[in-house]
Formats: sequence, C-alpha cells, structure tokens
Amino acid sequence: MADKVTGARTEVELTVEVAPEKLWEIITDVARIGEFSPECTGGAWLDSDSPGPRVGARFAGHNEYGDGFSSDVLCVVTESEPGRVFGWVVLDDAEDPALPGTTWRYELSGAAFGRTVVRQTFLHGPGDTGLREMVAGLSPVVAAAGVRERLGQIREHMTETITAMAERG
Repeated sequence: MADKVTGARTEVELTVEVAPEKLWEIITDVARIGEFSPECTGGAWLDSDSPGPRVGARFAGHNEYGDGFSSDVLCVVTESEPGRVFGWVVLDDAEDPALPGTTWRYELSGAAFGRTVVRQTFLHGPGDTGLREMVAGLSPVVAAAGVRERLGQIREHMTETITAMAERG
C-alpha cells in the first residue's frame, strides 16, 4: 500500500435467519439504511425516472462517525442480482466510478431452513476519502495503525448492520 490506503480491505460473513430474497430487498432499500447502520444514517435514490437497485443507478448516503465527523456521499450501483448480489462504489469529487473512494458489496447465498449466508466486503479504492485524508502525512507505521483501526470499525459496523437488518427488517 504505497499510498497507505488503496487496497485496504475487510469483510464479514454471517448466517442470518432471513431468506436471501427478503434480505436483498432490505439491503437494496437504501432509504431504510439509517434504521440498521450505526454509521450510514440515511440514503435516497437519486434517479427519479428509474430509481432502485439497478446497475448504474445513483443514490446519496449520509454518514455520521463517532468522532463528530460526517459526510454526504454519492454512490453508483455496480452489481445488482436480485436475491444474490448488490454492490456499489462511493465516488469522490471527480465522480469517476472507475476510480472510486470505496467499493462495497453484499453477496447472499441460501442456507438450510430459510437462512442466508451474507458476505459483505469493503475495499478502499484510489479515490479521495476521509480515511485517506486522516492518514496523509503520517509515518507509515502510524498510518498503518490508523487504517487497521478504521477497518476494525467498519467490520464491527457491517456486523451490526447485517444483524439489525435480519432482526428488524
């Protein structure tokens, strides 16, 4: 990671008591994310002519971080297979989906007794983000510790979000 954050990645995998189709509906209803996530407190589809979870669709998100920092983000859906996969990129100010700030992805597979195995992944891209700004100018050792800490927070929040979706969705 020569630039300290590009390629930083984490994932969680959980088995939940919800069928894949139902969980996919919850995940892709971006207006409800604030009900479940400790960090992403709101979302809205932006393409009024064709809203919803289709490749190329755009949505806005609002994030609140524990340190008082908040951000509004623009996202573009990159993968959408009902009941199976939902993925998107978070754009930086350049708004180039090929060079995103981050990439997020849910992968769902059916399990016994109507359950779902959920894998959620996060990948930091080459675009600008708060994490990139946070570690800029830090020594490699301190920056690496900051990236590890943030990835741990993301992993915790992904677990909390998926669990809440399954329990309250």
